[in-house]
Amino acid sequence: MTRQNYYARRKARQNRKVDAGLVVALVMEERKIQPRLGTRKLHFMLKGILAQEGVKLGRDRFFAVLGEHGLLLEPKAAESPCTTHSRHYLPVFGNRIKGLEVSQPNEVWVGDLTFLRTEVGFLYLALLTDKASRKVVGYHCGETLEAGAALRR
Repeated sequence: MTRQNYYARRKARQNRKVDAGLVVALVMEERKIQPRLGTRKLHFMLKGILAQEGVKLGRDRFFAVLGEHGLLLEPKAAESPCTTHSRHYLPVFGNRIKGLEVSQPNEVWVGDLTFLRTEVGFLYLALLTDKASRKVVGYHCGETLEAGAALRR
């Protein structure tokens, strides 16, 4: 490594520290006003101020600086649980009862899953319904979506 390269790299590291300090200060100042303001929006808002100060900072480096200082936002908790897993190895069956005329009870049963929000968390409700009479034939309420729990009843 040449002497010129050594000192150029050292100066660049020092400038990056100063730039990161300025970014952190500006972000903390803005987050006092708007605590849930996203990083991309912050980058867009602060781009002009940083350019006036002579700081060249791209989006990815901006994310990295905020990540190093623990200023990235935690994602919000899901409003509803994820009940669909489409990337599986199991076969997908077609709808064999579509358009079928059902005349008597217990000819066709239809199954469905839904979730119930409670104070503790989510519970999953599996229902078996008779298509003709629209009455619930069987059900199971559990903490998971495992098939074995719904088959017990």
